[in-house]
Amino acid sequence: MKEIMKNRTKKFALDCWILCSKLPKSREFNAYVSQLIRCSSSVGANYRALQRAKSNADFINKLKIIEEEADESHFFLELLYEVSSLQNLKLDNEFIPLTQEANEITAIIVSTLKTVRNKS
Repeated sequence: MKEIMKNRTKKFALDCWILCSKLPKSREFNAYVSQLIRCSSSVGANYRALQRAKSNADFINKLKIIEEEADESHFFLELLYEVSSLQNLKLDNEFIPLTQEANEITAIIVSTLKTVRNKS
C-alpha cells in the first residue's frame, strides 16, 4: 500500500502540473496555478517524508500536513474549474478526475489518521 500511495501522490502532482500547463497564462490564472502546483506536489513530497517519520507524533504530524495539502489542492482545483468554465475552456474531463483524486487521497489520509490515533 505504501508504494501504491507513493506512486499515486506523485501521479497526482504530475497530473495537476499537466493540467496547469494547459491553462491560459495571465496574472489571474498564474496566481491559482502556482498555488495548485505547490500544494499538489507537497502531497507527494510529504507522503515520501512520512516514510521516514522519527516517531508516532512525527508520523501523525506528516499525515495532517498531507491532509491539509490535499484539501488545499481540491480548493484550487475547484477555483480553477469554475474560472475555466466561465471562460469556456472545456477542461471538464481533466478537472473532474483530479478533483476526485484529491478527495480520495484526503479520505485515505483521514482514515489512516483515525487508525493511527486509535492505536496510540
